[in-house]
Amino acid sequence: MTERTGRAAPVVRAAARWWARRPRWLRGAAAQGGSAWTRGRVLAVTAALTAALLAFHGAVPGGGLGLGSLLESFLPWLGLAVVVLLALALLRRSALALAALLLPAAAWAHLFGPLLLPAPDSGPDDLVVVQHNVSDENTDPAGTARALAAAEPDLIALQELVHPALDVYASVLAPHYPYRTVRGTVGLWSKHPLTADRTLDIKPRGITEEWSRGLRAAVRTPRGEIAVYVAHLPSVRVGAGGLASARRDESAGLLGRAVAAEELSTVILLGDLNGTVDDRALDPLTTRLNVAERGVALSFPAAFPLARIDQVMARSATVDHIRTLPATGSDHLPVIARVDTGSTARPR
Repeated sequence: MTERTGRAAPVVRAAARWWARRPRWLRGAAAQGGSAWTRGRVLAVTAALTAALLAFHGAVPGGGLGLGSLLESFLPWLGLAVVVLLALALLRRSALALAALLLPAAAWAHLFGPLLLPAPDSGPDDLVVVQHNVSDENTDPAGTARALAAAEPDLIALQELVHPALDVYASVLAPHYPYRTVRGTVGLWSKHPLTADRTLDIKPRGITEEWSRGLRAAVRTPRGEIAVYVAHLPSVRVGAGGLASARRDESAGLLGRAVAAEELSTVILLGDLNGTVDDRALDPLTTRLNVAERGVALSFPAAFPLARIDQVMARSATVDHIRTLPATGSDHLPVIARVDTGSTARPR
């Protein structure tokens, strides 16, 4: 016992020295000096900067680094900064910091609070739709197809369809979804008749290989005929040079122009857009289409979802609620949404 105590003594003394010299923000109110309204100035400034990023994220320049899009892709996660700052303000016993935290808390609640509200009741004009990037490396396409069909949606949109998995999806979904169209690597399965289906050209310049990731079809629903677009925008990469998204941005512009030219009044867009609805790169779509009013539905990556890049948008209709379905064999989570085709809410 004496030997162990002797070995521990240097550690105890080192801990005691560190505690005596601990940072001011770890000390009690008396040691810190000043009042609760003068302490925590750094925390208060940090809170104000966080609020500014939330409220004025559009002012953050994009440039070649794509910093604006990068910030907007993960904008909801700034809420974690509010939680951390709150803990530090309480530890610092700073009324100034606590008061300043009202700014980012209010900004976050304004932007994302409505998404957390309960879903509205379903109505007679509602369509249920599923969007899923099934992954071209999915080893269980049959299980994925069964899981999506079990949700009983009216429409199922899929991306990264490749042979021989495509034949499996078609076989499993056929009994409940007799109408389908596949163009390139994207497809649409429907309980209602499809007409006027065609390939949608959203291919960016510079891609020379075969590349077909968009389709348009008219769906004859009991609520009337609607246009449904299915798309898979190019991927983005985050590296030392910032956000590489030029091809995604160009493809989003092409898709936006196609939607703008659509003659049918009601449009539903289903797709892996490789961007969040807060990302300015999707402005060609979000300025023309309504986004989900309720639900968070983080869809990627499936193992630890950080962002919803699988989207359901609509024109002359409202996306009442969106949520994720359980994981499949894909690196994306499926999302399911309820679309009120009787609503004519305007895009934000």
